[in-house]
Amino acid sequence: MDELSMPNSSAGATQTTPPAGPPTPPIPLAELLAREELGLRRIAGPADADLLWVHTSEMADPYPYLLGGELLLSAGVLLTDPDHYVGRLVEAGAAALGFGVRPVHETVPAALIEACDRQGLPLLEVPPATPFTTIARAVWRLMAEARHRELRRVTRAQQALATAAARPDPVPAVLHQLATQLGGRAVLLTARGQEVHAAGRRPDPEEAGALTRLARVVARERPGSPSSATDTHGGTHLSAYALGGGEGLVLALATRQRESGDHTVAGIAVVLLSLLAAPHQGADAAGRSAALVRMLLGASPAEVAPLLGSTGPWTVIHARRTDGAPADALTAGALGASLGTALVDAERGAGEAVRVLLGPGPEPDRIAARPGETAAQPAGTTAQPGEHAPEPARPMAQPGEHAREPARPTPRPGWTLGASAPTPVTALAAADALAARALAHARATRAPLTVDAPTGGLAALVPPEQAAAHARALLAPLTAPLADTLRCWLSLHGSWDRTAVALGVHRNTVRQRIGRCGELLGADLDDMDVRTELWFALRQT
Repeated sequence: MDELSMPNSSAGATQTTPPAGPPTPPIPLAELLAREELGLRRIAGPADADLLWVHTSEMADPYPYLLGGELLLSAGVLLTDPDHYVGRLVEAGAAALGFGVRPVHETVPAALIEACDRQGLPLLEVPPATPFTTIARAVWRLMAEARHRELRRVTRAQQALATAAARPDPVPAVLHQLATQLGGRAVLLTARGQEVHAAGRRPDPEEAGALTRLARVVARERPGSPSSATDTHGGTHLSAYALGGGEGLVLALATRQRESGDHTVAGIAVVLLSLLAAPHQGADAAGRSAALVRMLLGASPAEVAPLLGSTGPWTVIHARRTDGAPADALTAGALGASLGTALVDAERGAGEAVRVLLGPGPEPDRIAARPGETAAQPAGTTAQPGEHAPEPARPMAQPGEHAREPARPTPRPGWTLGASAPTPVTALAAADALAARALAHARATRAPLTVDAPTGGLAALVPPEQAAAHARALLAPLTAPLADTLRCWLSLHGSWDRTAVALGVHRNTVRQRIGRCGELLGADLDDMDVRTELWFALRQT
């Protein structure tokens, strides 16, 4: 009578379809043979085999009760035709045969040894002093150890991938970490097979082509596409996973060997990349599309702003990577997601800053600083690491309206940010220029975030029309480049080096321009009163 050593198995059930594998990694036959206390000896068949189960049977034909991958233990009670018996085991997918000597057979039958050699089934000799249950317990112990190793590996990989996802360039970082964990190639492809990002060893052209073809199988361009697929090319294991979000992106992997836990690690990466590559979908995307169409058809910004989720106030942010590396669309999208918006422009060309449009937060705690980060700045201030800036002033609610909390950007690790003060949708062009100035100031002072200041204090007491007229008259002799240089120089307290960094010019050029400003204005720029009046005028332009 058959007895299955695997828990929750039925001895009398016939499997008509291949069952799912056990929840533990397979055990190499060599590990079981290395247990000297068992006294097992391989006497026929190949040395390599993976054990998934242990099964004991004395039936003449145990085929109906095998699941595949078993180490079948038998004393040969009903063994009459070794060749037919081994053939049925191979047909059932058994991994190995353990034959116990005594009391039925004094030695392993020679015909059985020849049949196992001929049909490629590993044959183990089990000594009389080793009960079959002892072998089963040893296999389960090895499986438990392997499962523990797999869980530790998956946990380490999960932590490493999560850390990579928090980097300024999360998509390339996750791919690099995935390639490291799996020891192969990790590629993010479009539905048409175009490479977006890649990490790991570069494959040969044939292998790359096979990987691209496999990726097209799971690309969600048509209904019914599978979510994942696997293949082999030569000695390389290939796999492809469709990312969520409806963007048609595919994660493709190529590894020299496949280990237990690889699929789980890849699944973690798929979830992270799906979130990073398509952080905003559904209704938000529909609203953005409608706003774009209406703008192209002639609508004003004020008319389309409600489609973006709010009428304002809006904050314009300019951003650059702290390490100077360019930011692609996915990296810029991850920055926008961390700031709480999908309105990101990263397609202006190489060397240009990423622009982000941030609307008001729907909830008061949406804009709270994360642990370890500086809180939001008041306009016109720079956040320094470890400092907490005071709260910015809130705009007054209009009669009959509820005051909306303006968005307050916080520093992002790996990024340098310049932000405008909250502004109505009709003044976004001016806010864009102010955000660019704030970014230049932040880069010059090596601050993670600078927020431009609106006119306030004593300057706010002068009527805007009179202030603007005075500014135009005072600054009339200056060209736009000279006025920009003077504004930047004054904002940086007359520092030649920082102004040069902010403007991207040589410090001698700054000196020449400031000297020219003094000549044209007929003023001593070292005089604090002169500087104050010029700063007031420049703030009006």
